[in-house]
Amino acid sequence: MKTTSRLIVSFMLIMSMLINVNAQNTLSKVEWQEDLRHLQTIIHKDYPILFKKTTAKEFDTAVEQLYNEIPSLDTHEIPVAFARIVSSFLYGHTQIPFSTVAKNGVLPVNLYHFNDGIFIEGVQKEHQSTLGAKVLKVGVKPIEEALTLIRPVVPAENDNYFKGYGLRFLTVPDVLHAQRVIPELSDTITLTLEKDGKVFEYAFPKIELRALSRSYLYTIPNETWISSRSMDKTPLYLKHLNDKYYFFEYLKDSKTLYVRQSSVFNHESETLKAFYSRLFEFIDSNDVDKLIYDVRLNGGGNNYNNVHLIKGLMARPNINKKGHFFYIIGRNTFSACQNLTNEITNYTEAILIGEPTAENVNFLGDARREVLPNSKISAYLSYAWWQDKPQWENKDWTIPHIGVDMSFEQYITNQDPVLDAAMNYTDSGFILDPMAHLTQLFMAGKYDQLKSDAAEISKNKNYRYYNFQDEFSKAGNRLISSGDSTAQKSGMFILQLVAELYPESVSALYSLANAQEINKLNEKAIESYTKMIALDPKGSLVTVAKSRIEALKQ
Repeated sequence: MKTTSRLIVSFMLIMSMLINVNAQNTLSKVEWQEDLRHLQTIIHKDYPILFKKTTAKEFDTAVEQLYNEIPSLDTHEIPVAFARIVSSFLYGHTQIPFSTVAKNGVLPVNLYHFNDGIFIEGVQKEHQSTLGAKVLKVGVKPIEEALTLIRPVVPAENDNYFKGYGLRFLTVPDVLHAQRVIPELSDTITLTLEKDGKVFEYAFPKIELRALSRSYLYTIPNETWISSRSMDKTPLYLKHLNDKYYFFEYLKDSKTLYVRQSSVFNHESETLKAFYSRLFEFIDSNDVDKLIYDVRLNGGGNNYNNVHLIKGLMARPNINKKGHFFYIIGRNTFSACQNLTNEITNYTEAILIGEPTAENVNFLGDARREVLPNSKISAYLSYAWWQDKPQWENKDWTIPHIGVDMSFEQYITNQDPVLDAAMNYTDSGFILDPMAHLTQLFMAGKYDQLKSDAAEISKNKNYRYYNFQDEFSKAGNRLISSGDSTAQKSGMFILQLVAELYPESVSALYSLANAQEINKLNEKAIESYTKMIALDPKGSLVTVAKSRIEALKQ
C-alpha cells in the first residue's frame, strides 16, 4: 500500500512539473508581466518585512526595469530574472527554488569551492577524464567573473551561503546565458580546466536535473556518478550521510566524543529528544574529556528541537567548559541550525572551529509559498524575524574562533583539518576573542602592545574570517564622529594603525585622511590623500581626494 501511494505521489509531482513547464513555455509576454505585477503587489501587501537589506524604492525600480525588458527576453531568461528579483532581498529562505531555473537541465558535474579553488568534485562516469580538475573558465569568462555574474540570481545571505549553495547555479545553461556568462544559449557548455599540470577545454552536455546524485553538497557515488574522494575510508563528518541525521562515535584513545548532527528535524528512526537523551546518558556513564559537536553539514529544521541539547549541555559543567567543548560550523550551517549556533554561543563555553555559517546571526526565515497565477512559478517569501542576539550584535554570519578550511588534496585523501584542529587544541595562550583582547589593550593605554599584537593577530590564518580592518575602522570612525577632541585623537590613533596594517587599502587611507583633517593635521591629510590617489588613480574616491587636497592647500 505504501509503495502504491509513493508511486501515485511521484506521478502527480511529475505531471505537475510538466504542466507548469508547459504553462511557462506557452505564456505570452503580457501574462509574464501580469505575474511580475502580482509578485510585486503581494510583497508590498503581505511581506513588507522583506525591505531590510533593500528598500521598497530599489525593489520597485528593479521590477519596472524587468517589466519593460520582458517583451525582449527569451522564455528561459524570464524565470531567471524573477529569481534575481526575489534573491535581491538577500535572505536564503526567500527564493524562487533552484529547480525552477534549472528545469531545462544542468551540467553533469558537481562543483565544490575548496581553499585552493573550485574543483570538479564529482562527475558522471562518461566524463571521468575531468574528475578532480580545477575550473578556470566558464565559456570565455574567468571563473571569478562568472561567479560575480551569477551571484544576483542566488539568494545569498553572505559569502559562505554563496560558496555553499550558489555554485550549483554555475552549472545551469539557462542561468549562464541569462546572466551573460555565455553569449548564446546552448545545450553544451565548455569549461576550461586544469588537471595534472595541463590546461584543456571540455564540452559538457546538458542532463536532466533529476539525474544529479549529491547530498549535503557532495557527490553520492552510484552506477553513473563518481566522486574524486578516495573511497578506501570515510572521514567522520561524512559517515552515515544517507541513513542518519545524527550519530556519535567515541574515540577512546583521546577520550573524545564526536557527534555529527546534520539536521534539526527528527529522523523517522529516532527523535532528536531521544538522541540527545542517549547522548547525555553516554557522556554521564563514560570517561569523556572532550566533546566535538559537528554541525558543518546542518541546513536546519525545527529550532524548537534545540532546547534539549542546550539544557543538557548547561547541566554538565565538566564538559561545558573552555577547551573541552568544540562546535564545528561551516557553509551548510543554516536556518534552524543558525538558531542552534546562536544558543550555543549564548549559553555554552564552546570553542567554534571551521568556516562561517551560511546564515545571518539574526535573520528572516519561515517562508510561505506564493504561486504566481499564470506561470505557476512558486516564490517562497519569508515573514518571520528570528532574533537570538541583540540587534547591535547582528552580523552577516557567525564566524569561528579558529578558522579552518580544506584544500582539494585534503578532501580527496580523506583528511579533516577541521576535526584535527579541535582534536589538537591546547590552551597555550591562543586568544579566542581577538577584538576583545585588542579593545582591552586600548582601554588600558597599552598602545605599543596593541600595535604589536594587532599586527600579529591580523596575519594569523586562524583569524582569517575576522574583518579586522572593518572592525577597527568602524571603532575609529565612531570616535572621530563623536565631536569630543580627546575621543577624536584616540580615533586617529586607531585609523593610523589600520593604515599601517593595511597599506594597500584605499578606504583605510581615506578614513585616516579625514581624521587628520578633523585634527587639523593638514599636511599629513594631504599626504594620505596623495597616497590614496597613487594606489587607485581611477577609483571612485579620487575626485573627492583631489578636491580635498585643493581645499587644504588654500
